[in-house]
Amino acid sequence: MGAQMGKNGGNLLELASTQGTLHIVMLGLDSAGKTTVLYRLKFDQYLNTVPTIGFNCEKVRGVGKAKGVSFLVWDVGGQEKLRPLWRSYTRCTDGIVFVVDSVDTERIEEAKMELMRTAKCPENIGVPVLVLANKQDLPGALDPKEIEKLLGLHELTFAAPVVSSSNCTGASSSTSSTQLSQAAAAAAAAQQQQQSSPSGMPLKMYHVQSSCAVTGEGLNEGLEVLYEMITKKRKLSKNSKKKR
Repeated sequence: MGAQMGKNGGNLLELASTQGTLHIVMLGLDSAGKTTVLYRLKFDQYLNTVPTIGFNCEKVRGVGKAKGVSFLVWDVGGQEKLRPLWRSYTRCTDGIVFVVDSVDTERIEEAKMELMRTAKCPENIGVPVLVLANKQDLPGALDPKEIEKLLGLHELTFAAPVVSSSNCTGASSSTSSTQLSQAAAAAAAAQQQQQSSPSGMPLKMYHVQSSCAVTGEGLNEGLEVLYEMITKKRKLSKNSKKKR
């Protein structure tokens, strides 16, 4: 499993997001269980998978509160050499699923760094994030609340300091400091607008879901919450435009 993204991969993502299907990108460190999650959601059964070199893409049907909704899920390889490609996949995405190996405590800081680098890129500010605390069936798995704390997810609840585009993977080294400052300021303003409720209170745009890709526990529930966050964000954006 796993395919290579062509030169027009970005155009594919933009096209998918305009055809009535929610575009979701699934990221995480290598061996976190992303591909197992994808095919458990797709076929409702466990499939033995191999490390993804490139990406897998499947259309998944929502259940429960998301019944009738289609999710086009892009599962992107998590090896260190592939992570610079993540930014290409998150362009124009409706939501991000970040899979964490709950047992791999030694790499939780690395996972935090990659998650924040992605979520704080200017084009991703305000994009709902579902964190799947995977492998909860194994001994020694961290509690989802502990994972939430270790990943520093509270930073995604309000207008936290924005990582400039120069620090986001794939940014041009020739960008001027003035342009970076303007981009950071614009991103911060956008985040404040997108992540605040009409009353001005901070709006939580993330959710940590206890899960097990092997059994499927928690996966559909997490997808339902992600759908609700996407819907809430769209309503706020629509209301904001009406007030202008």
